[in-house]
Amino acid sequence: MVCGGFTCSKNALCSLNVVYMLVGLLLIGVAAWGKGFGIVSSIHIIGGVIAVGVFLLLISIVGLIGPCKHGGECFNCGDLMLQHAAEALKILGAVGLFFSFTEILGVWLAARYRNQKDPRANPSAFL
Repeated sequence: MVCGGFTCSKNALCSLNVVYMLVGLLLIGVAAWGKGFGIVSSIHIIGGVIAVGVFLLLISIVGLIGPCKHGGECFNCGDLMLQHAAEALKILGAVGLFFSFTEILGVWLAARYRNQKDPRANPSAFL
């Protein structure tokens, strides 16, 4: 089989993301090792290196999911995104309606409280 088809691209992407995953794990490990043995004393440097390692590890995991999931189902990305967006908008609409009604209730209670008479200001007004 000639290299240049989907299989070759898929294998190249998978191997590249595995290398990036190993580099991310290496960054996290070296930062922890340097802190553990007291080689690096700055917590800011250690935190930065660990953050970069975690970020690279997460990006490489997402990069591995893409080639593995491609071509495995009848749905394409656009259909799945539209289906997910429709579900999310239904939930968002329900949450919006809930907060709208609570805001209306709050305005009604504030207006009702504002129009009450204060018994401390004029006690004879309640008799």
